[in-house]
Amino acid sequence: MTAQDYLYVGLDQMDPQGALALARRIAPHVGGFKIGMDLFNQGGPDIVRAVVDLGRPVFLDLKLHDIPRTVERGVQAVRGLGVRYLNVHASGGEAMLRAAREAAGETLHILAVTLLTSIDAATAAAIGWQGTPREIVERLVRITQAAGVDGYVTSGEEAALLRRMAPGSVIAVPGVRRAEDAVGDQKRVVTPAQARRAGADLIIVARAIAQARDPVAAAQAFVREIAEGETA
Repeated sequence: MTAQDYLYVGLDQMDPQGALALARRIAPHVGGFKIGMDLFNQGGPDIVRAVVDLGRPVFLDLKLHDIPRTVERGVQAVRGLGVRYLNVHASGGEAMLRAAREAAGETLHILAVTLLTSIDAATAAAIGWQGTPREIVERLVRITQAAGVDGYVTSGEEAALLRRMAPGSVIAVPGVRRAEDAVGDQKRVVTPAQARRAGADLIIVARAIAQARDPVAAAQAFVREIAEGETA
């Protein structure tokens, strides 16, 4: 893989027409795309298929979390869209995770969301989760390993831990920012080089590229920093 292959751009906070225009413009400069629930709720399966048709792998970020049968049917519905990755919440439990994995078939890969990058230790404690973010992630990984998921969505702060615990898994890291970028609503962020050094396979960037004055130049800057993480 090249440094570019690791970069996935989130097509978030824009309408389907704008998202597709951006995707067409930057497709030659990125590894893949992430489609979140806001864009999916606006454009439905049609926008997913249109982005898939650009020839880059797509991560459909729906964070499914429901009873096992409902999640199973949701995964079955996604399976025909041609995306490579779909995520579910690890906190849904082993039965739900197993149902998702069994429904995915051979070409759709299920990623388990451990702890959102917008949740820090104080927020986790307020929710009622015991332990540090790292300890919470460790517990969730053990549950997901028993269910046989293909990988994880996790903060860059825990990516190296997951790489050690699940060495053959796909690791997707959102909340990636360059040093000069605004953090926004993320609380646990890392740089592109840090994410790659930690073992991230999908380095997910949204606003810093999508809202840049020159998205192509921004994508290229991220690729350069990912490459720095490869050689450090």
